[in-house]
Amino acid sequence: MNQKKRILLCVSGGIAVFKAAALTSKLTQNDYEVKVLMTQSAEKFVTPLTFQALSRGYVHDDTFDEPEPDKIAHIDAADWADLIVIAPATANVLGKLANGIADDMVTTTLMAATAPILVAPAMNVHMYQHPAVQRNMTTLEEFGYRFIEPDDGYLACGYTGKGRMAEPEDLLAAIDHHFIRQAHREWHGKRVLVTAGPTVEAVDPVRYFTNRSSGKMGFAVAEEAAARGAHVTLIAGPTALATPHGVQRIDVKSAEDMYKEVHRAYPDTDLVIKAAAVADYKPEDAVTEKIKKQDDVMTLSLVKTPDILKSLGEQKKDQVLVGFAAESQQVEEYGRKKLHEKQLDAIAINHIAKEGMGFDGDTNEIMLIFQNGREVTIPLSQKRDVARHLLDEIEPLITGRGS
Repeated sequence: MNQKKRILLCVSGGIAVFKAAALTSKLTQNDYEVKVLMTQSAEKFVTPLTFQALSRGYVHDDTFDEPEPDKIAHIDAADWADLIVIAPATANVLGKLANGIADDMVTTTLMAATAPILVAPAMNVHMYQHPAVQRNMTTLEEFGYRFIEPDDGYLACGYTGKGRMAEPEDLLAAIDHHFIRQAHREWHGKRVLVTAGPTVEAVDPVRYFTNRSSGKMGFAVAEEAAARGAHVTLIAGPTALATPHGVQRIDVKSAEDMYKEVHRAYPDTDLVIKAAAVADYKPEDAVTEKIKKQDDVMTLSLVKTPDILKSLGEQKKDQVLVGFAAESQQVEEYGRKKLHEKQLDAIAINHIAKEGMGFDGDTNEIMLIFQNGREVTIPLSQKRDVARHLLDEIEPLITGRGS
């Protein structure tokens, strides 16, 4: 990922062309080199000048336009790309590619291409469901094309259904994942279980106990593991965060809910990263009616919630088990105690009293301690960077294990 990657963006004619313009902007901002090809139909929606300004490069739209005499433009563009993205991909362009028709700059270039190709379909819901379109997509998958499925939602034609092109953020994530996956083959096919966020323990229908966890650290870990090619299940307590690209998400509320879902997935898991802030106690008796205000003092009886991490350690077979410990004092001592008592392979400890390391922030710093005594400090960084370093450090634990 250190060397600039070259993206050939092929834009065909549909209302989603405006999203392709937004994608071009995001790609250049994220240090990709972008070259844009357009069909004449695409130019009915957005002009080449827009893409030229956003990509900072010449936009090719005519097979017979040869601006460099020493090169054949469509062959040069095909050879230049590290990755090709068709967005939007209309029913028309899918049909041409599936049947070997090359009659414009986009399809001619794609016929000459040997780079991997990502396709983002965009069309009316009934067009998308048409047997011919489905057949063409199946054919292209057999050719090696990879599809980024369209979203369900309101379409420009007024219908609601599947056919809306994936959002630029999702397309960017898919592109990022393509290159990250190439660099981390050890993670391909690994089954990773991540927990994130707080739990909520009910007192009555109105009130509950919870904590300040935002889930950002666990979500960052899940996103990075998925980007590396792992099959990721994210079990999340209540949080407003969006589901990371390529991650299967299961939402839970209480510690008991999380316990059940984690144990349901655990037998088929290679790696567990337990980043959730699970409540240690819950009200002994949650009532079904709202508790009315009465005396100046109210006493609640609390009982322990199930210790998910400890139970995983007791049942561990070939799984790699990594825990988190958020501490405000005697940080290393408490972390080491948790590492050994819960039979973990490693523990990530963070000092929540330090500036930039508390709950709900965008940064973190962790001390990673392994069962064999090895210690690694990941310095204060954005949580996505911390997640990347964390997975780099635990990668040797999963090599040769599991699927």
